[in-house]
Amino acid sequence: MNGSHHSLENLEQQRLEAEKSYLEFVRQPDLSAGLYVLPVGGTDPQQPHTEDEIYVVLAGKARIQVGESDFPANAGDSIFVPAFLEHRFHSITEELRVIVVFAPAEYLRKTA
Repeated sequence: MNGSHHSLENLEQQRLEAEKSYLEFVRQPDLSAGLYVLPVGGTDPQQPHTEDEIYVVLAGKARIQVGESDFPANAGDSIFVPAFLEHRFHSITEELRVIVVFAPAEYLRKTA
């Protein structure tokens, strides 16, 4: 297994070409990572995941509801969300660009 390198510019181009808000760029059994982008005033449709997550906000300004708590989600912030907990970005006032890391890999624990 070799390592990998990804530029934010290249990831953004791939995401735009795929016409998706989320682009996974690393997938291993123990973790996965992706770039998630939401526009100003956008809606975050995600449901609770079966894995723990860390969000690292690269750019933008919003808030995130995590269970009963509500936190700022601004450039430079990191947010931890335990598996199975309801969470959602909201009140997006500047385009939000977030690196998302799942451990283990997203949906690895999901059962049919």
